[in-house]
Amino acid sequence: MSLNSPRHIRLTSHPEPQALRRRLRWGAAEPVARGPVIGSVTRPADRNVIGTHGGSYSLYRALAVSSGTLSPLQRPDLANTHPVAEIGPYPQWSAPGKIVSLDPWGHLATEVFGEAIAEGIDIRPTIAITRARLNLAELNAEIAAGRLVPDGRVLHPGGDVSVTKAAVDPVWWLPGIAERFGVKEHDLRRTLFEQTGGMYPELVTRPDLDVFLPPIGGISVYIFGEPRALADRRTPLTCRVHDECNGSDVFGSDICTCRPYLIHGIEECVRTAQQGGVGLVVYNRKEGRALGEVTKFLVYNARKRQAGGDQAATYFERTECVAGVQDARFQQLMPDVLHWLGITKIHRLVSMSNMKHDAMVEQGIEVGERVPIPPDRIPPDASVEIEAKKAAGYYAPEGGADLSTTGRPLGEM
Repeated sequence: MSLNSPRHIRLTSHPEPQALRRRLRWGAAEPVARGPVIGSVTRPADRNVIGTHGGSYSLYRALAVSSGTLSPLQRPDLANTHPVAEIGPYPQWSAPGKIVSLDPWGHLATEVFGEAIAEGIDIRPTIAITRARLNLAELNAEIAAGRLVPDGRVLHPGGDVSVTKAAVDPVWWLPGIAERFGVKEHDLRRTLFEQTGGMYPELVTRPDLDVFLPPIGGISVYIFGEPRALADRRTPLTCRVHDECNGSDVFGSDICTCRPYLIHGIEECVRTAQQGGVGLVVYNRKEGRALGEVTKFLVYNARKRQAGGDQAATYFERTECVAGVQDARFQQLMPDVLHWLGITKIHRLVSMSNMKHDAMVEQGIEVGERVPIPPDRIPPDASVEIEAKKAAGYYAPEGGADLSTTGRPLGEM
């Protein structure tokens, strides 16, 4: 195949006029009426979205093709990849404006569009659901101390925790994204085009394509207990929505509370599931408040080297000096995954973030108790972060009792 062949390379800034073969009707109640998300690069004429599958990993695919280790015509064999647990459909999937940043039918692509796939249409799942076991050192310590007790169903004697987990790739419906942020779709498209250095010309040249597969990280979902119970308002639900922090989550850095709060959330999810409820951890790829790890480390240096040392009073000021903004996560899109899971009520939210809480409530999700991180879980070097967030209004005022070790039934919490 020649890279210069006009059959394979066409300037997207000068599109050939053509009707979409499979137009997407976002929000349709039935998947066939909605249509499949097709980001194929093997059959460009079938495409009905901007971008391609795989998010940021699509660039690694390009390297593999460029180096000759992967055929550019490769298609996945999706036999036996279907979900291990049933999710949906739920009313939120077709409710106007409820889900705009993921494809609610993404895990059912092979089931719903099997005939089209058999005909050669390159349709791929954007969500995968499987089962696994987790084993975390902190949970073993809790078992040894008697604060967690294995039950053989959720928590096993060796410290393993049974979970259902899902991986979710972002799928942005641009009209809905624009509405969620209160901007005009034309302005959103133009800004996305400009701020990616013109990487996706179709954003401004193809208004008929209103779905975008952005080159960003996705979401991991961990469910403790029965997945279908998430949509039952009567079943106690404990939830932790966590934004990625590689330094703490993986390597245990003590400058922030990210891993301690994540572990605390997992512990609370385990307890809830053991008592007949269900637990949920949503892990978003938004490293460094979505500013990236390089920016985060630069801010660390600026904070530590300023006159007087690291201070809560200048915590966000130093971030803004380096990044131009205090926080780029903008939690407006975060509730979409909760809508996908059918959630309408969270009984216990393991988070004191007002941004997350308010985003959920604004999307019609009822939130009960908010569970703070216990003081003894806060690393000494992270006290600056906690005090800065409280002062800036990121965290709700303290006052809610920490019920993580009371042992009381969920109905009393």
